[in-house]
This record gives sequence, C-alpha cells and structure tokens, in this order.
Amino acid sequence: MDTNALLNEITQHLEEGGVVPYLGPGVLDLVPGGCPVPKSPEELVKRMVAKSSVPFKIRGNMTATAQYIENFKHRKTLVGIMEEAFAPSVPPTPLHQHLARIVRKPLLIVDAWYDNAMETALQARNLWGQVQGVSQSEHFGTWVHYFRPNGMQADPFEADTWDTLLYKPMGSISPAKNFLVSDTDFVEVLTEIDIQTPIPDIVQQLRSGRHFLFLGCRFRNQLERTFARQVMKRSSDKHWAVLPGELTKNEARFLEEQNIARIDMPLDVFVQLLGVEEASEAMALAV
Repeated sequence: MDTNALLNEITQHLEEGGVVPYLGPGVLDLVPGGCPVPKSPEELVKRMVAKSSVPFKIRGNMTATAQYIENFKHRKTLVGIMEEAFAPSVPPTPLHQHLARIVRKPLLIVDAWYDNAMETALQARNLWGQVQGVSQSEHFGTWVHYFRPNGMQADPFEADTWDTLLYKPMGSISPAKNFLVSDTDFVEVLTEIDIQTPIPDIVQQLRSGRHFLFLGCRFRNQLERTFARQVMKRSSDKHWAVLPGELTKNEARFLEEQNIARIDMPLDVFVQLLGVEEASEAMALAV
C-alpha cells in the first residue's frame, strides 16, 4: 500500500472512531519551543539521578533507579521527584488537539506517559473522563482510579456515560499525582496483566474490534512491549505504528507478532501528512 492510500485508510478509521490512538512519550517532541518535562525514560532517569545519588550501574535504567530511590530514600522522595519533573503544564500539540476534536463516540485514547497535555486538550469536550493506573505501594488492592474533568475522583460506573475515555496506564501528574515508575510498581502490574486484571473493564470494552495507532512509542524493552501487547489484546488484527529510524530485533519481532504495520517516517512529518496542522490552523481562524 502506498503512503497516500495508507494515510487515507488511517484517517477514515480515525474519523469513524475505529482507531485507538496510543501515545508514547515521543509525542512530546512535537511541543512547540521545546517540552518543559522529560519526554523519554532516558531524560526522566537523568532527572532522578540529579536529585538523588544512585549506583552507577543502574543510572541508565528508569525503573531500577526509581526502585533504588524508593528503597533507600522512601516512596515519598520518589513521588516528590516525579512531581517536580512533571509539574510544568505541557501545552497540547496540534496532534493532541486533533484527537480531542474527534466526534465519534465513544472514543478511547491511551496515553502511556506522565504529562497532562492530552488531558488539557480534552477540557474542550463535554462528557469525558480519565482512568489512571495507581501504585500498589500507595493504593494496595486497587489497580486504577477514575477521574472527572474537574479532577474529582469518580465511580467506575460513571465511565459508561463518557463519550471519551483517556486511559493513562502508567498514571499521571494530574489530577492526583499517581505514578507507576519503580520496579515494584510494574512487577505488581505485570504479574496480573496477562489475565487482564489491571486493565479496566471499560478499556477492554472500548478496544474491542478497533485498530491501534502507536504514536511516539518505542518497543525496545520488555516493559514497553508488554504494556502495548496487553492493552491492545482482543482488539482488531490490524494496527499501525509510526516508527522512524532503525528498529531493534525485538521491535521488528514485536511488530510482526502483533501485525503492526510500520510507518517509517518522523512523527512530525506523519502529523503534517494527516493534515493535523492545517486543521488546527483552520479551527483557530474560525474561532
């Protein structure tokens, strides 16, 4: 399939509500003027080691570094570092704004990073809410919390009335500073994720039969691959991922296993080809 045909297919599915956008930290590369928060695990771990002494051999590993800080400095210290790193509000990019304007209901958006850009973009909608993964270290026995647009915690049944659901499987700075970031956080989730226990029922319902579009994601390590695999479980049998540059062997194998078609181009180029920039400018002029 040529590029134009592929873009037309993705655009049609997006407008019809047949696509679940799955956003990774690389989406923040699109923030105009530079992003005020870490936009990759590598950047985040640098923030961590700048705030707390960590053994040299684990300084390049985000989850291991977080675990060391949690073990030797206390969980509150780790949460404090995360709060400081993601405290600046991230302005939504045209991509975030474009996704927030999709009118097909119900819409599911997955955002696997800790910033608030997608949440901010969704404030323009009426009926929406978010569900976030929470740490067992802080909320033992509970996998997720639900939140209304005003930040108040919601009951799970309310999600059935929302026309858009933002799913933040790793937590978020907003509204309640929930973070899955340490080895222990993820071991608890990964122990149960194969039987889908940590995946909210509403997410399992909304993903059924839909395609996934991975934007700003990499699949280099087991954690990234496992989260993507389990979140998209029992969905459609056809997906896409914008993945520029050279793939690792694990990434190539993962794409083949999950029937994810690779789009080998920079994310900003893909967004422009989708017409997102033009649509955002037209909307701004109309307002």
